[in-house]
Amino acid sequence: MQKIVIIANGAAYGSESLFNSLRLAIALLEQELRPDLKLFLMSDAVTAGLRGQKPAEGYNIQQMLEILTAQNVPVKLCKTCTDGRGITGLPLADGVAIGTLVELAAWTLDADKVLTF
Repeated sequence: MQKIVIIANGAAYGSESLFNSLRLAIALLEQELRPDLKLFLMSDAVTAGLRGQKPAEGYNIQQMLEILTAQNVPVKLCKTCTDGRGITGLPLADGVAIGTLVELAAWTLDADKVLTF
């Protein structure tokens, strides 16, 4: 089984880079040869992990993350990034957790592919 780590940096609704990374992650899980997938959000992407998103229209990042976590995809938010944005203690979407750069380093060394958005 191929091991893939996706690292996303883009704001939840400020650009489509995070949205596109989640679209790819969901599409990867629909493949016949489903990979072992992990998702790490950094920089402004960490705000995507917050619970209670109610976008006026279009896609809902929280729902997309919960689709992934419901399929046992680990989704971690960079602790340094959440600390810097003052959101570390806020409620997170189902299955989303705070992670560290040390965890991302381990994921990276174990991965066959690392994709960045």
